[in-house]
Amino acid sequence: MGVQFFVILSLAVLFAGISKGGFGGGVAFVSSAILAIILPPTMAVGIMLPLLMVMDVACVGPFWKRWDVQASWALILGGIPGVVAGAVFISYTNDDVLRFLIGLISVGFVVWSLLPKSAVAARRFSRRVGYGAGFVSGFTSFVSHAGGPPAAIYMLGQKFDKTTYHATAVVVFWVINAIKAVPYGFLGFFTWETLKLDLYMTPFALIGVYIGVKAHHMVSDRLFFGLTYALLAATGVKLIWDSLT
Repeated sequence: MGVQFFVILSLAVLFAGISKGGFGGGVAFVSSAILAIILPPTMAVGIMLPLLMVMDVACVGPFWKRWDVQASWALILGGIPGVVAGAVFISYTNDDVLRFLIGLISVGFVVWSLLPKSAVAARRFSRRVGYGAGFVSGFTSFVSHAGGPPAAIYMLGQKFDKTTYHATAVVVFWVINAIKAVPYGFLGFFTWETLKLDLYMTPFALIGVYIGVKAHHMVSDRLFFGLTYALLAATGVKLIWDSLT
């Protein structure tokens, strides 16, 4: 693996850390999508999971016990069978199907981000809806670390303030990512090579979180997410094209 690979990997990890540290972490999965262009998708998600877990630990401290307990449990309990479904699905598919699905999720995320959220935010969802959102979130999180949108739809409906929303997202994916590590290990997504890469990339993950915390107060959400959605759309289209051709 050459210098170009390490540059792309370090930038992808840095970006994920910035997203996790300062902007809710919902778009951190763009890093996995970028890596899926240059690596087998299972290797891409396998490299990113330990780094996302490091970021989770770095983020959860400042928001300790500031999450909504009921919403957190609903999403986590729904997310567990979603993770299982993701493990079963990924066991019976191939790299091109995964590239297509990751690309589809990426483009779908951008489309979702452009839709008005007022109708969602105007209502309060039941716990049953939370279980359903958690299931979808667990599945998409397992396949591509893209569990943010389903969880976000549910949390928007709970009318949380900014801190409660962010803290709930942090603790939910802290737990779900830890659960994902077990089937990832059994499916062979972790190797000595990927774990060594994770060790090298850990400083970039922590630096990214630090930059994200600082950027939260200096960079507008509109600018950050505008650039992110453009990158995500381009990456998603590229993955879909690659999978079909």
